Amino acid sequence: VQLQASGGGLVQAGGSLRLSCAASGNIFSISNMDWYRQAPGEQRELVAAITSDGRTNYADSVKGRFTISRDNAKNTVLLQMNSLKPEDTAVYVCHAFIQSSNRDATLYHCWGQETLVTVSS
Repeated sequence: VQLQASGGGLVQAGGSLRLSCAASGNIFSISNMDWYRQAPGEQRELVAAITSDGRTNYADSVKGRFTISRDNAKNTVLLQMNSLKPEDTAVYVCHAFIQSSNRDATLYHCWGQETLVTVSS
């Protein structure tokens, strides 16, 4: 199973970016899908999470500005980031709990590659 992320880049403060992450490979089902970020010198933090039935959770720092969504038919999770601030600058990475077979109920941690978001002031 692979998670392929895209959409990072450089944007001015107040601007918007949309991150996308698509899962591929042997997938039976996907549970929670999340976005994490890590700024220089900081610990990795959970930015937003979405369950398989669409319930969402956000870090306080991004509430009202970021929106997480998913397309279960395409095994994709999106992160729409609006009103970006310089403190949103970080490496972002997607994560998902994936069940690869209907004969094995194990949920595997799957991580995408990092994508850099830089917000200039």
